[in-house]
Amino acid sequence: MRLSLGPLLYYWSREDTLDFYAAAADWPVDIVHLGEAVCSRRHLLRLPDWLDLAARLADAGKEVVLSTLPLIESESDLKALRKVAGNGRYRVEANDYGAVRLLAAAGAPFVAGPTLNVYNPDTLALFRQMGAVRWVPPVEMGRDALARMSVPPGMQTELFAYGRLPLAYSARCFTARHYNLQKDDCQFKCLDHPDGLNLRSREGEDFLTLNGIQTQSGKVHSLAHRLGELTGVDVLRLSPQSRHMGRVVEVFRALLDGDADPAVAPSQLDRVIPGTPCDGYWLGEAGMAYQGPNHH
Repeated sequence: MRLSLGPLLYYWSREDTLDFYAAAADWPVDIVHLGEAVCSRRHLLRLPDWLDLAARLADAGKEVVLSTLPLIESESDLKALRKVAGNGRYRVEANDYGAVRLLAAAGAPFVAGPTLNVYNPDTLALFRQMGAVRWVPPVEMGRDALARMSVPPGMQTELFAYGRLPLAYSARCFTARHYNLQKDDCQFKCLDHPDGLNLRSREGEDFLTLNGIQTQSGKVHSLAHRLGELTGVDVLRLSPQSRHMGRVVEVFRALLDGDADPAVAPSQLDRVIPGTPCDGYWLGEAGMAYQGPNHH
């Protein structure tokens, strides 16, 4: 099983982003996703910058995948999507059906991203015919539903295994709204929240995380203690966080290499996880539920 670093879902300064990927070049991950995968207003790094990073990571032995936006809202978004799809060197993760169409028309093998919401084997077979070589199940798909998916030959499964779960996208920006700002004049407030803006219930429980136009889980999804259940999974996706990401990668790498016991993984992640853990979706329960390593 291989490890992948998912696309950066937050908005960090240019310097912090470049430093993060410079460090990632030395991490024991096999695949690195690059590019803006949430909001088109986030452009401290533009496509030439991402391609420059891609070249450096490829030189470091990583498989590089360019991720696309899940919401295409303007002609400029479409123009940017065409450039990513036609980059000619790196595989692309399609996160909306416009990207699928562009890549299929070009005959370019692609990754079917989690926001395509593939829930049945017929849809998966259709994507395979269109050129998908890997797919990422929707983040709320549990182990039983995944076991029922008949994955076509030649297609790999990449499972979201760690990080705040991307739950929904909107044309509205909730971070801007929090500050009583218009979306078009958001003052890039996402930069002030490198792991999103936490939203708690009245009872004080982590409920959701606001991340611009993206709504995430308030708790941090982790399947580190459930690696024994991941049959049929080829790649584990770890979603970037602003601190201690290298340590998170080390824990998962040790688990995959058989150098650590999944039962002790939560205690190893305790010091670096930016919130409380959850694994409910995987078990077919409420997403924020958490059963830990001693429950099956």
